[in-house]
Amino acid sequence: MPDFAIRPLSSDDCLQALTALLHTSYASLAEQGWNFTAVDQSVDVTRERLAGAQGFVAEMGGRFVGTVAVRGPKHAGEAYIADPPPPLYTTPGTAILSQFAVHPDCRGLGLGEQLMDIAENWAREQGFHQLALDTAEPAAALRARYLRRGYTEVGGVQWQGKTYASVLMCKPLTAGV
Repeated sequence: MPDFAIRPLSSDDCLQALTALLHTSYASLAEQGWNFTAVDQSVDVTRERLAGAQGFVAEMGGRFVGTVAVRGPKHAGEAYIADPPPPLYTTPGTAILSQFAVHPDCRGLGLGEQLMDIAENWAREQGFHQLALDTAEPAAALRARYLRRGYTEVGGVQWQGKTYASVLMCKPLTAGV
């Protein structure tokens, strides 16, 4: 099994390389007609999405091969990308998971599970009682991945300019789980 090093994102890390990883990782979703933000976001959007978040990166052979970001709830007036956040994302005690990506060459090796574990543990250690995320409603494999990890579907949202409806999901974070 390949040896990954997972660590917190540093201010010295190259956001161009991180953005390129997001583009590569989300390309297969774009081919299905789903215009996730990470498909073609600019480096500035990557920076904005990381503002107030704890990012984590996985490295192998000196390159980024995975990433995830997690943060506390948005403020009611704070935008989520270009839209007002859904109520779930402004609920006190709720952490938000975003920009989850694994390079196609590294899929199926357990890296995604490790990144999710780290994000969930970080949120739990910060005192959050649940972790929320959203994904494309038609993305059955992604939804199934989250369901297997204990997330439940709690609503939906239609983000401005997206070619799909999104499902809102959340998972309770209990001590030691």
